[in-house]
Amino acid sequence: TIIIMTSNLGSDIIQAEFVNLTEENKESVFEKTQALLFERLKQSLRPEFLNRIDDIVMFQPLTMSHIHAIVKLQLKQLEKVLEKQGIILHATPEAIQFIADQGFDPQFGARPVKRFIQKKVLNELSKEMLQQKVLPNSTVILDAFGDNLVFRPPIKKEADATV
Repeated sequence: TIIIMTSNLGSDIIQAEFVNLTEENKESVFEKTQALLFERLKQSLRPEFLNRIDDIVMFQPLTMSHIHAIVKLQLKQLEKVLEKQGIILHATPEAIQFIADQGFDPQFGARPVKRFIQKKVLNELSKEMLQQKVLPNSTVILDAFGDNLVFRPPIKKEADATV
């Protein structure tokens, strides 16, 4: 039997230690953080319980490249839903960056990204559809403009590229 347990015990340590994480210092920061976390485990869990655990794995925090991939996956799922309604959605790199920047919270991981897309993309697009600003059988570009996400029709070269 394999039992996998997760915990936020020590998330404050991870957050504090990974603030200035770079590719150059990643390995040393990871080792230091892991040592601090194991000390916290020893302080928080009874030795009898800890002794029954075969292995402890510290997951590494998400990087911005991970968040970009998650944003793209979430948008891909939304595109499939919209496709059934005859709406083609394409996100610009700027929109993906905006969602990654605004939706990601290092403390809570990728979950806020999904909520951000729900609120700022799906809900707003639904309003546009109800107001008939976005019609069935149309292509919509999700773009970032200033401090907002916007829906706009494709410009000529984008329309040519999507064919």
